Order: sequence, then C-alpha cells, then structure tokens
Amino acid sequence: MPECCSSAANTPTRTSFLKRGGWLLLALPIWILLYVMSHPASEWIAFQLFRLAPKTHLGEAVAFFFYDVPKVLLLLTLVVFIVTFLQTFVSPTRVRDALSRRRSGLGNALASLFGIMTPFCSCSAVPLFIGFLRAGVPLGVTFSFLVAAPMINEVALGMLFAMFGWKIALIYAGTGLGIAFISGFVLGGLKVERHLEGWVQDALNAPSLGEAKEQQRATLSDRLNLALQGVKDIVGKVWPYILAGISVGALIHGFVPETFMADLLGKGHWYSVPLAVLVGVPLYSNAAGVMPIVEALLGKGAALGSTLAFMMAVIGLSLPETIILRRVMRPRLIATFIGVVALGITLVGYLFNTLI
Repeated sequence: MPECCSSAANTPTRTSFLKRGGWLLLALPIWILLYVMSHPASEWIAFQLFRLAPKTHLGEAVAFFFYDVPKVLLLLTLVVFIVTFLQTFVSPTRVRDALSRRRSGLGNALASLFGIMTPFCSCSAVPLFIGFLRAGVPLGVTFSFLVAAPMINEVALGMLFAMFGWKIALIYAGTGLGIAFISGFVLGGLKVERHLEGWVQDALNAPSLGEAKEQQRATLSDRLNLALQGVKDIVGKVWPYILAGISVGALIHGFVPETFMADLLGKGHWYSVPLAVLVGVPLYSNAAGVMPIVEALLGKGAALGSTLAFMMAVIGLSLPETIILRRVMRPRLIATFIGVVALGITLVGYLFNTLI
C-alpha cells in the first residue's frame, strides 16, 4: 500500500482513539508529574528565579504560595473529574437516599474515620468537600470529613507520639474524632443546606448525570466529556477564591513569628484556651508546620491544653479555608461552621488542661 494511503488510514484511527478516552493515558502522567514537581518548582521560582533568600519571611511566603496553588488546583481538578465521571453511573439521589436510611450518625463516623486517612491540610481538604457535595453526600457528613482531614493525620499523631508519648497522641486522636463527628452531626441536624451558594444548591437538586443519560446508553467518550465539563464548571467558579485564600495563607506562613505566639500564650491562665483558639483560627499551616510552634510554646511554659487547642484551630480551621469555602457557602453557614468547631476545640483544650 502506498505510504500516503497508509498515513490517511492511520489518522482516523488515532483520532478515534483520542476521542474514546485515549487522551487520559497522557493526562494522568502529566498530572502526576505536575503534582510531584510542585514543591521543587516552588523553591526554584522563589529562590532561583526571584532570587529571594531562603528562610526569610518573603522567600518562605513566595515559596509557599507557588507550592500550594498548583497543589490545591490539581487536587480539585482530579477530585471533580473522578466524582463527575462516577456520577454518570450512580445517581447522587440514590447516594443521599442510601445514607439517609442508615442509622443516624453512621455517615458522620465513617466520614471522620476517612478524614484520618487523607493527609490534607484545611485548604487541600476543600476539593474533596466540594466533590462529596457534588456526589450527593449529605452536608453534615461532609462537614465531619472537612474537620477530621486536616486535624487528625499521621503527621500530627506521629509527632505528638514522639514528643509526648502514646497517651497524649491517643487522647488527641479521640478528641479530634469527637469534634469532627459532633460538629458534622450538629450541623447536619440544623438543616443548613439553604445557606449553600445557589450554584451548589442547583447542583444538589438537579438530576444526576447518570439520570440524564438513563434513556440512552452513554459511551465512555460521553462520560469523559461530562467529567471534563464538570471540571470546567467547578474549577472555573472556585479558582479565584483559592488564589485569594492561599495568598493570605502565604503571608501568614511567612510573616507571623513563633515568638509572638509564645509570648501571647506563654501562661496557663483560664482565658488561654479561648485565646489560643481565637488566635489560631485566622492562621494557616499543616500539622508538620505548626508542630515546631507547639514545641516552642510548651518550652515557654504554655499549658498543654491551650497549646493543643491552638494547634487544632490552626490546622482544623483557617482564614484561607474560609475564603475558599465562601464560594460554596454563605457567610452565615461559614460562621456557624467555625463557631461549632471552635467551641468543640475550646472544650477539648479545657479537658487537656484539667487532665494533664
């Protein structure tokens, strides 16, 4: 066969392969590469391209920003794509019905336990939170995950075990699970879905993508195209809030000194626990980042309960997280969420100060 004819015959085959989803074989390795390279790329941008000095306030803030932005956006893209793709097979209405038929609180318990297994900070947990809502998981259950994922993870437990022993680590894990469970259970009972943003309510109430295709057998290409459309819809609405939230987090990460916190919470007065929570909520870090601050606070004489309350507030609640959540929730719901979780953290802080 002439070469021109062979080439013409192969072109439709390649095009058909890409249309049927072959592009996914290229997209997945690219996603993994971008995710893996986000940390070294952020350091190269901050310290090589911009020539900022490492360990300086500005250098660390810039490196943090260029690391967290691609990480969170990549996570959001992957989660929304997977959830939307699966949604073409399973109706969110059926998911909601299945969970509502279970014993009250079981969904919150499962979501809290799942949160322990996901190594996300508060901002990184938001994409899964949005994905759960899009999949039809009840709001109270998603709140349990949103609290547990950043607050209780292997880094926090491992470092607490190394610093204070297994009893403190176990009490921290148990109380963190309790906060996540009770917060989600209470918020779910308040029926606060009306305080979600309109576009989220529309997504929850609309027929599922699986139901929309019920009258016709959707091809793999159809499902992948619907998943891509879901990514465009959700990421397109949320990305400005992600940039704003991480910008605030980067400034806090780079410019808030440890000595300020040590001086502020250096004594175990009765008001140190609520003060620790009030100061911790606007800040932003993960467990590994806040642990040196915890150690410094304890070295300065801060009470253990006050210090752990501060740690829980920093990694379980944060100003950047609330900025991102603003695209999903209305202010009243955000305030209720923060209030319920902060109250739980405060009670745990007093418990630690009483027992230890």
